[in-house]
Amino acid sequence: MYPEIVPIHRKESLQEDGMLFVRTDGIFETMVKAPLIIAGLMVVALMMPIQTSFGSTRMLDLTLYSDGSAHISSQLEVNPLDPDYEVSLFGSFVDNFVVVDENGFLLSSEIIDDKAIIDTFGSSSITIDYDIHDLISKEGRVWTFTLDSPTDYSLLMPLNSIIVGMDALPSNMDLINDQTKLDLSSGLSEINYIFGNTQPPVTQPPVTTPEQPSNDISIMVLVGVPVAAAIVGAIIMIKRKQTNSSSVIQTEVISDSQIKTNTTDIENIFNLRPDMREDDKEIIKFISANGGEALESDLRKKFLQPRTTMWRAVKRLERQGVIEISKKDLQNLVKLKTDLEEEE
Repeated sequence: MYPEIVPIHRKESLQEDGMLFVRTDGIFETMVKAPLIIAGLMVVALMMPIQTSFGSTRMLDLTLYSDGSAHISSQLEVNPLDPDYEVSLFGSFVDNFVVVDENGFLLSSEIIDDKAIIDTFGSSSITIDYDIHDLISKEGRVWTFTLDSPTDYSLLMPLNSIIVGMDALPSNMDLINDQTKLDLSSGLSEINYIFGNTQPPVTQPPVTTPEQPSNDISIMVLVGVPVAAAIVGAIIMIKRKQTNSSSVIQTEVISDSQIKTNTTDIENIFNLRPDMREDDKEIIKFISANGGEALESDLRKKFLQPRTTMWRAVKRLERQGVIEISKKDLQNLVKLKTDLEEEE
């Protein structure tokens, strides 16, 4: 039942007779540990593809705009052997989603709620750019940016913005083209900011001193006679073509009235939207001069902007309630709204 304990002198004598004795105290321990070791190796082997299918963030940059939207640019390292890569977005209200590989080639993708499925096609690094409208809220004059980031990131504040509150200190702060840039750590961050006065100062017209009348009567006579003759000739021609001239005058009066109305509408829009970007104001001026509506393709030709950039600007104006977008012959028609309301 138990292994026999053999004396040393007897063991030596038995070994001399060709018998081999093996210690059994480690056999049972080895038999118990072996399946556990094998099972552990199998779990590690199964987990390796899962771990490599999740990419790591190499770079994350955010840019905030004055209309409450944000542009996100992120560079990720992915597994070249995984054809489909799933990335979580910072919200579900996404526009202008573009993803390219390390060589700049455009990759196909599909957005489902707040996630994007990307066909990597063997890429080891991808860059994602998109606009989002879920990170910024507004109450009165105070705008609030909130983000729970899984990694460190940089944040470029809007132009003419003034930070009035932060719940996390940035690791670095810089000023780039009159815009504040912050380097923030991972985790939840909340930044409150307002916009300063962006209205240009009112300049008074220069005061001119009236010229003193000349006392040289001979010069007045020499100049006045030809001028009077020209005026008389013009009156005679007007009387001869009274009908045609009256219609022309009526058209000119209508044109002047239309110009004054358009100018008033533009000033009203700018007064109700003081935070509007300067490039957006130029788009509004062009649409107003074009009769209050214009095709998006005409806007791209006028301002020499790519499709994605102009579409982002048009959507920004639509969210501000300045324009409305409709379809005309399979094209986007942009119209100025006549019932513009003041922002709360």
